Amino acid sequence: MSDKRTLIAVMGDEDTTTGLLLAGIGQIDPKTNDKNFFVYKENKTTKEQLEMEFNQFTQERKDVAILLINQFVADMIRSTVDSYVEPFPAILEIPSKDHPYDPEKDSVLKRVRKLFGE
Repeated sequence: MSDKRTLIAVMGDEDTTTGLLLAGIGQIDPKTNDKNFFVYKENKTTKEQLEMEFNQFTQERKDVAILLINQFVADMIRSTVDSYVEPFPAILEIPSKDHPYDPEKDSVLKRVRKLFGE
């Protein structure tokens, strides 16, 4: 199952997404035009769009191994992110230049603390 998962996907603000695309994670499927990135636009992107893209990357796409998501974007759909329990794709919350990272909100760290009984 994991041998087909070769892509890193990103959901984030324009600066984060641009930086990661310049680092080489960009991929557009020539057959379906599916992208492995989604750019959040402040005051334009809705919660429904974020949830739809998150579900696309986590449930429908079988080629994504890791989903990098800005923590402030994950906060907008926190219940959806926290309820995701599948091993693939792995969800990693990352900081953005305008929003500091808060480890108390990170869904992975919450699960680790729960596992160790903290």
